Amino acid sequence: MKLLLRIGKEAKKYMKYYVVGILAVVMTSAVSLTAPKLLSNMTGIVSKGVSADGFKQIITLAVALLGLYLVKLITRFLSTYLLHFAAWRLVNNMRVKVYDHIQSSSMSYFSDKQTGDLLSRVINDTANFEMLYAHVIPESITNVIMFAGVLVILFTVNWKLTLIASVIMPLVAVASFYYSKKVRPNFRKAQKLTGEISAEMQDNFSGIHEIQAFGQEDHEHVDVKERTDKHSHAIISALKLSGFFHPLIEFTSSMATVLVVGVGGYFAYEGGMDVESIVAFLLYLSLLFAPIEGLARLTESAQTALASGERVMEILDTPIEIKDSEGAKDIGRVRGDIEFRNVSFSYIDGVEVLKNVSFSCKAGETVALVGATGAGKTTITQLIPRFYEPDGGQILIDGVDIKDLTLKCLRKNIAPVLQDTFLFNGTVAENIAYAKPEANREEIVASATKAEIHAEILDMPQGYESKVGERGLKLSGGQKQRMAIARAILRDAPIIILDEATAAVDSHTERRIQQAIEGLYGNHTVIAIAHRLSTIRNANQILVIEDGEVVERGNHSELLALGGRYKKLYDQTV
Repeated sequence: MKLLLRIGKEAKKYMKYYVVGILAVVMTSAVSLTAPKLLSNMTGIVSKGVSADGFKQIITLAVALLGLYLVKLITRFLSTYLLHFAAWRLVNNMRVKVYDHIQSSSMSYFSDKQTGDLLSRVINDTANFEMLYAHVIPESITNVIMFAGVLVILFTVNWKLTLIASVIMPLVAVASFYYSKKVRPNFRKAQKLTGEISAEMQDNFSGIHEIQAFGQEDHEHVDVKERTDKHSHAIISALKLSGFFHPLIEFTSSMATVLVVGVGGYFAYEGGMDVESIVAFLLYLSLLFAPIEGLARLTESAQTALASGERVMEILDTPIEIKDSEGAKDIGRVRGDIEFRNVSFSYIDGVEVLKNVSFSCKAGETVALVGATGAGKTTITQLIPRFYEPDGGQILIDGVDIKDLTLKCLRKNIAPVLQDTFLFNGTVAENIAYAKPEANREEIVASATKAEIHAEILDMPQGYESKVGERGLKLSGGQKQRMAIARAILRDAPIIILDEATAAVDSHTERRIQQAIEGLYGNHTVIAIAHRLSTIRNANQILVIEDGEVVERGNHSELLALGGRYKKLYDQTV
């Protein structure tokens, strides 16, 4: 119930459609309760012999019955359309809300999450809310109304027969409770496994090159089969319970009908009931057990929907660690002064990655970070845009603590060029313009030209409209990195972060990328990470990072003259 209420809060904006739909459901139930009475009256007239007056009464009842069925036609349409309209709007709203929550989460949130599982929760699990709100809840209301209404009518027709028919009710209630308790864990497990299968497929399709290159098709086949087998087992276990439960309900309903027919026949034999009353009772009796069987079937759908609801709410209940602090402000375009004051950070509690790191640079200066892999260089660049929060110390831009800036303000002043460049499955122009969606073609071309990639784009089949493929599969590593530089140039942010921008390319491409990077110097504050130290000779300041600490600092000439760690690193790379 708590889960239903939480989901219900999200459906408030569509409540008017839902209310009208539920009212239509009630009207449909009322028609269904009235129709058997008219039919039994017609049967009573026929059983007594049809006179002229009796025939007129039959015609009148037939017209009334036709009118009821027309009303039922309209109310069924209204309930079906409006309830589905409201339910799918809810699904749409929840999908966007869950996506926004995931999108706003810090980088640490994704460290132990699988993309496929998150996709399954956003798409598959939210879709089950439609089943809950368009089917389970309205049909449950219909069944409850029908059950209560029929029970009242049956008592008015013959209270003795009604009590006899009611003998099976406790059995149905106990069976339903037991079924719900046993079946829900299986559906919860099945939904979890659906996410795991989706995650497995996502990983495998993304890594298909590695799978084929290392001949691991059989291994992945076994892995996928094991997961799908577990999913099938969970579903089959639930359906096994279902296969026993539903026939049990039908059997008990049939037994009640047999009892009523037998006892009703005896009452008729003794003269205690007329034909009209027996027909009415049997017609309504069939309506009494239909809601019971309906509620039993809805239990299965409800368990699936609730299991999905738990998975969705698990995401929404995860706090967003990095968000605008109270009173955060947008100061517009910054100059680009950056200062680290005794900054410490750890991904895992007790394992420090950065230890009291301090440095500063003026707007327009270039600071290079060098050191062995895992020293903490990338972590420094990740802290500047607040992808992670430092455990201690302060990071300031233009003298303002970055926590006092809105995330939107902070990040629009930073343009990253990463070693692992991500390109979307769109055109060349769309990927460059991702940094500035409103940019015109002239601006895109100008940025590409400065990034030394324009001529190669023109050689592509459709030029700037060429598709780059998923993650830029159709481009070389150097082309992707220069497109990333073009994207950063187009953004025209005062701060640019370069994380191994010349990694894994040949010397010719490196020179072209370096030319593009040098065009950024002086006009932007640049924080650059480089293994090839020849690319950062012109940096205003070079920081040598070792085990999360700044162990040396100075410009290229000063550090070479010092003869310490930097000189050793430099000698190894030239």
